Amino acid sequence: MNAQRVGLRALRQAAAKQPSTLFSQSLPRLALASSLQTRTASTQKLTETDAQTLLASQRQQRPVSPHLTAYDYSQTWLGASIWTRVTGQALSVSLYGFSLAYLAAPLTGWHLESATLAASAAGLSPFLGVALKSLLAWPFFFHFANGTRHLLWDLTYGFKKATIQQTSYVVLGSSVVATLGAVFLL
Repeated sequence: MNAQRVGLRALRQAAAKQPSTLFSQSLPRLALASSLQTRTASTQKLTETDAQTLLASQRQQRPVSPHLTAYDYSQTWLGASIWTRVTGQALSVSLYGFSLAYLAAPLTGWHLESATLAASAAGLSPFLGVALKSLLAWPFFFHFANGTRHLLWDLTYGFKKATIQQTSYVVLGSSVVATLGAVFLL
């Protein structure tokens, strides 16, 4: 904006002077006429209380950020983006919860040692063991796979809509395959 004003000022000064060999009489007028700015909105002075009242009324019109109506549910709610947040929070809550329980175990008499946990897992029915392993493994593998996709986005790869949808399915498929591999092979 300032550069434009400086350029206009130079053209106006050149137009006010006698014509030189670089400028013809019509050139500055054409330049001024084509870049003339007009303002359609007018401003007015407001008192501090009026300005705060206006700002408060404008803020009431805005949605809370980020608002759920701003998202396309087919891309975010059912897609990988929201599930990355959900799995990340589930993993964090699980880690902190187990860590606090492990620290409190000697004081409360709980037995959370590795041998006790392994014996408890061995005593489960095969179906319940697979379900429990899957419940613990899938959030980890999904969060890992989608985190890798987000790292690729940070490197500016894969921003086309079709690519985003394809990689969403790749993330879901790879997390299911990795979960099944971890559950049945480990």
